Amino acid sequence: MPDARTRRSSSRGGVAAALAKSRLGVAALVFSVMAAAAPLTVVAGGATAGFQVTGSTGIPLAYVVVAVILGLFAVGYVAMSRRIVNAGAFYTYISRGLGKPAGVGGALTALAAYGPLMQVGLLCGFGVVAEDFMTTHVGLTMPWWIWAYAAWALAAVLGVTRIDLLGVVLSVLLVAEICVAVVLAVVQVRHPSGGRLSVTTLSPSNLLTTGLGAALATAIAGFVGFEGTAVFGEEAKDPRRTVARATFIAVTLIGGLYAFCAWAMSVAAGPDQIVDRATGEGSELIFNLAAPHLPPAVITVGQFLLLSSIFAAILAFQNTQARIVFALAREGVLPALLGRVGKRSKAPVGGSITQTVLAFFAIIAFVLTGWDPFTKGFFWLTVLGGIGVLLLMTITSSAVVAFFSRRDNPAGVWEGRVAPALAFAALAGVCYVTVDNGAALFGVDPTSGTQWWLLGVYPAVFIAGVVWALILRSAKPEVYARIGLGAHSNVAEVESTARHSTTGGVR
Repeated sequence: MPDARTRRSSSRGGVAAALAKSRLGVAALVFSVMAAAAPLTVVAGGATAGFQVTGSTGIPLAYVVVAVILGLFAVGYVAMSRRIVNAGAFYTYISRGLGKPAGVGGALTALAAYGPLMQVGLLCGFGVVAEDFMTTHVGLTMPWWIWAYAAWALAAVLGVTRIDLLGVVLSVLLVAEICVAVVLAVVQVRHPSGGRLSVTTLSPSNLLTTGLGAALATAIAGFVGFEGTAVFGEEAKDPRRTVARATFIAVTLIGGLYAFCAWAMSVAAGPDQIVDRATGEGSELIFNLAAPHLPPAVITVGQFLLLSSIFAAILAFQNTQARIVFALAREGVLPALLGRVGKRSKAPVGGSITQTVLAFFAIIAFVLTGWDPFTKGFFWLTVLGGIGVLLLMTITSSAVVAFFSRRDNPAGVWEGRVAPALAFAALAGVCYVTVDNGAALFGVDPTSGTQWWLLGVYPAVFIAGVVWALILRSAKPEVYARIGLGAHSNVAEVESTARHSTTGGVR
């Protein structure tokens, strides 16, 4: 049964032991996490930026390689989700595998990556793209931050609604943007440069000889969001099966779509011209290559759906962030007030409102300081957010190996040891090349040290989380004992964990 503290909190009408159950099927979960990945945004902006920044024509193959790596990661990740159903996901898995201090450090890392970085960066990007679109097509000229706040307000409202109803919104936006991306890609393939269909950009030599590290780092950022399947596990129908199926479907669809669309652009532009055209035309390249062969209205719709793609990602990250906050507040790691849920929607209202407030002041900061909302907002923050998720996946892979190495947590050799170990090695390698190419990824002077100030966010928040966990262990052992237990926490389990923690049996 729930412990006394949980009962008292629930009686006050807000903090719950769990979120709404059985509201998300496989399709709804796939739509939710793919919306966070923002396919059209990645194809139009991420792929072209990859060609431009890395100078490599191997970007299409990089998406395939990253999909394989994340497929390996998903094997162990899904194995954990079958045994531990918790909205905390990364936080919970790291806690159960590497210990509670590391878990809280991972939790703060996740909060930084998804909220102040990914979502705020997307809000800045939405504002810039909306300003251009509305000026060009509607003749309405207003500053970017007005549009950013419009998206912020809508996300704030939708963020506290029922997750199944929200899934309908995300699914409609996602299907529309995927259809447009595929139509543009098919048109590009049907009109190849020079009249000849080329597979040159799918050759391994193009990826290995030029910009391998930066290409992989660019590609992996496009997948951020797929890991959110486990975050929604408590709200899924039959979570032990739904999360697994949704995770593998999402990785496969995302990887296939990105690789096909990036290859199609290289076919239409020409393998020898794709880098130059991506540098000169940016996110408009995908539309420009297809424009001569499609009615202008189709291109306009595509540009509008690019805007809706960014908003869908904003909304998806709002929900992911809210559920991580809920998981931490439920266990007492964050104030209980942040764990409040809606009486009817059962949505994590406290976490959603917290993210809404943070985003409000973040946009104000950009306005008052005059920072470029596209370069320092959209580009820097989303890249940095993606790096944070990459670090979390790497740490989680090692946590999976540690968890299943214990006698009381049996699992198959493949899912419990081999696949997560291979994923850890591959992800650690991508982490290394990402940091090594930090200046190029952020587009800053290597001698300025700017990249180290940006990347230094993660060691700082991780250490802060570890310190906070150690403080809880000393000052509030009953809270410390609940870390990682989530909705399945009960008096006997907590008391047993607390006894072991004092004797070194549980970290």
